[in-house]
Amino acid sequence: MRMKGGFHGLRGKQFSIIFIAFVCTTIILWACEKTPFIPVRFPRSSQYLQLSPEVLDGPSPVGNISSNSDVYVNKSGPSPHPATSSFEMIKNTSESMVTSCIIEESQCNDSKGKAKDKPIPGEENNLKQSDQATANASSSSSWGRESGNPMIPAEQEDQPNDSKEKAKDKRITGEEKNSKLPEQVTEIANSISSRGEETMAPADQACNYAKGKWVIDNQRPLYSGSRCKQWLSPMWACRLTQRTDFSYEKLRWQPKYCKMEKFEGSKFLRRMKDKTLAFVGDSLGRQQFQSLMCMVTGGIERPDVLDVGREYGLVKARGAVRPDGWAYRFPETNTTIVYYWSASLCNIEALDAANPATDYAMHLDRPPAFLSRYIHRFNVLVLNTGHHWNRGKLTQNRWVMHVGGIRNTNRKIAEIGRAKNLTVYSIVRWVDSQLPKYPGLKAFFRSLSPRHFFHGDWNTGGTCDNTTPSEGKEVLQDESSDSVAAGAVKGTRVRLLDITAPSELRDEGHISRYSIKATPGVQDCLHWCLPGVPDMWNEMLFAQI
Repeated sequence: MRMKGGFHGLRGKQFSIIFIAFVCTTIILWACEKTPFIPVRFPRSSQYLQLSPEVLDGPSPVGNISSNSDVYVNKSGPSPHPATSSFEMIKNTSESMVTSCIIEESQCNDSKGKAKDKPIPGEENNLKQSDQATANASSSSSWGRESGNPMIPAEQEDQPNDSKEKAKDKRITGEEKNSKLPEQVTEIANSISSRGEETMAPADQACNYAKGKWVIDNQRPLYSGSRCKQWLSPMWACRLTQRTDFSYEKLRWQPKYCKMEKFEGSKFLRRMKDKTLAFVGDSLGRQQFQSLMCMVTGGIERPDVLDVGREYGLVKARGAVRPDGWAYRFPETNTTIVYYWSASLCNIEALDAANPATDYAMHLDRPPAFLSRYIHRFNVLVLNTGHHWNRGKLTQNRWVMHVGGIRNTNRKIAEIGRAKNLTVYSIVRWVDSQLPKYPGLKAFFRSLSPRHFFHGDWNTGGTCDNTTPSEGKEVLQDESSDSVAAGAVKGTRVRLLDITAPSELRDEGHISRYSIKATPGVQDCLHWCLPGVPDMWNEMLFAQI
């Protein structure tokens, strides 16, 4: 009986302990629900905070352009959950790394692996954005170097891909998203979503200037194409040709998630007081240079502006059609704007200077001698190259590829696409190596200006004589359409001036058949009417200096 009574007594004590524990647990859980600190710091698991299968296993989200599409789209579509936008950026980075690989398959696999090993961008993105904001607020022109060792990509065409797919832009509004989430989880999800948007464009204060649309602005153009004769070549002033439609002059580029600073000539000169801006590149670079001169002066004659070309060795040689470039100085602010013609962006030197018919060494891995000589005088540098990289141009100019100071014998490098990529990567890396020596220098590589030849090429009846844009109305992709330029600047302090996708929408803005020296059956669907698209390139540049 004692054993039985003792047994019942023990069960009573156990029941009491269990009951007390249950009550305490209930109180603790109730306290957790009512205390805002705990669920915010330790949120419960939610389906809205999980990685979606589309982000992990879906197709590459690289945007594509379609001649039949109204917009640029991500092939995988936008993420339906606000919390996945940061993780989608990691997927984008992984896919873009794959496109920048050279032909060796093992290198591509290595770059994929590195991308997958990246940490989830919670604290990492916050640190990057914080560092970036500090750098942009600082008067110094140096930018933090990213880790990585980008590889030279395989051959790619200058012309952006014309074969594209059409996709629907399915979006869930912020109100619809938030109505599905508990209050505390909504706060966290919105925080993650906003951080994801800020990481779209690390170029300048979280603004992706290449993502947006063209809008009509009746205050355009910024200057008159018929009056800016002091700086603008007549062949690019479409107001002086037989073209009768000028609606293309009224379009202004509007970034999607930020407001691009309005360009004012006086503001530009104040910002560039005692400084020099230099363009080094091909004829598209010359268009950007002439566009900027017209924008700064408003297209009005300025006899006070000084021609200082001799300071940079830019004088017209005997028998030459034009000098190798120009340099002008605005005396009131001591601002100098320079252009140097370098179609290939690499060093070209005569193999036999005494022989007029000599071949020229095309040093793929060396910067132009002009750039090496005068880079210490520049405060802003804009580089570009692209459309002169074809076999016909090399043969016509008698350019012979050299690497490491000797004639190239590597068949892979001899391919035009790979030769161009080697040069782009080499020159960007060289400029990056010079930036620590000149802390006042900001360097940009301008992405490729697109061609718009329809139904043929420039010498096979290709045309672009429409007067309204036909390629779409908006750029929604996050990645640059020029993967070579984007890959070259990755991991350097050289910034990407990404103009390719916005310019792709403007096929009606070319010289077309309205050139002054019109040739029957030949249209210029490479160069742009001015005022026009290159003005936007300078607005992007102005917003980032």
